[in-house]
Amino acid sequence: MGGAQYPSLKGRVTFITGGASGIGASLVAQFHAQGARVAFIDRQEEAGQALAERLPGVWFRALDVTDTAALTQAIAAAGAELGQVSVLVNNVADDTRRAADATSPEAWRAALAVNLDPVFVASTVVHPMMRSAGAGAIINVSSINALWGAAGMAGYVAAKGAINSLTKALAREWGPDGVRVNALSPGWVATERQLELWLTPQAEAEWARQVALPGRITPDDIARAALFLASDDSRMMTGQNLVIDAGRT
Repeated sequence: MGGAQYPSLKGRVTFITGGASGIGASLVAQFHAQGARVAFIDRQEEAGQALAERLPGVWFRALDVTDTAALTQAIAAAGAELGQVSVLVNNVADDTRRAADATSPEAWRAALAVNLDPVFVASTVVHPMMRSAGAGAIINVSSINALWGAAGMAGYVAAKGAINSLTKALAREWGPDGVRVNALSPGWVATERQLELWLTPQAEAEWARQVALPGRITPDDIARAALFLASDDSRMMTGQNLVIDAGRT
């Protein structure tokens, strides 16, 4: 897969939400390449099954993370089959665009239900496992949109801002248990979804004018940062937000 190797990740049970495509699929592949025991969930059953079949030993379940009971049960099942979860990557998100004044209360609640609630739920489910082991790493995927704001996606931006604050709160609360909690804030990552829906040549040209480094940000760029935050190499890092945006912010 390229990039650094982290011996401390070998055999480490890693649970990833939203792992079937985009950044999530890269996270699954990168952790698997490190020798971690990987479990992931996604509502895209076909894509998830295809990825799991390409990576021997990877555990997959299809579910909607807004179903709190199903999410909780999946983490418990993965822990029972693979061993106690010691790395959690809260990656799942939905960045659907919608003007603020066209956002109904139901749409607002739905945005938080997929972008924010699963981060808290999954974290509280894995925390007892990590506490009993005396160590663990939680990585919350946020966004630079929470740092500088973005029009047309108020629910998504609000959720990502809350994730940054939640990361700080949990890092402080769970630090005595040996549990580290950090965030990653990607810039505009060239995933298939972004290229299909929003990353047009014109939009990409404008983005290129705003950044310091030329070239696209790829899912692997985000996944490799997650590897570092999950490994023992970052053992004294917690409550931090690592920005990967080619110098946009």
